Amino acid sequence: MGMLILLALLIIPILEIGVFILIGGQIGVFPTLAMILVTAVIGTGLLRWQGFSLIRRIQTELNANRVPGRDLAHGAMLLVAGVLLLTPGFVTDAIGFLLFVPPVRDVLFAFLAARLADSVVLQTGAAGPGGPTGPGGRPPHSAGDKPAGSDVVDLDPDEFTRAPDPSSPWRDSDRS
Repeated sequence: MGMLILLALLIIPILEIGVFILIGGQIGVFPTLAMILVTAVIGTGLLRWQGFSLIRRIQTELNANRVPGRDLAHGAMLLVAGVLLLTPGFVTDAIGFLLFVPPVRDVLFAFLAARLADSVVLQTGAAGPGGPTGPGGRPPHSAGDKPAGSDVVDLDPDEFTRAPDPSSPWRDSDRS
């Protein structure tokens, strides 16, 4: 994933320069700069309009005691879209405008959710409720399945006590 971001940071500016040269050569410098300003203004208006709508949907979900995961993801994508539209360039503007289209965000959300779910399964071996289980039908890393190299000690409440440490520099006896 890090390599993909690095590649994008190298390729996108090169594409932007090429597109600036092509469009600037066709319509001139000032119309090209005007187009960039117009897309920034339109993007700001779209961000405001869709952002307020999204905030209302998130509030509705929260009031109904539901987790607004999809709406929060859409909010993050709208934020990225706004940043892309404020960034000068035609390639970033095209990507930004695409992120303002709800079906495009839905497809991207489904893709990212599937990738995240795959990542969670690969890292933990658990796929959530009804997912893979560890030895004896227990979920992995439950009591009795201490992962190798783990410093976690699982104790019941009757197996430990809390007592002040007399050698602690933070003990209460020094305070007035």
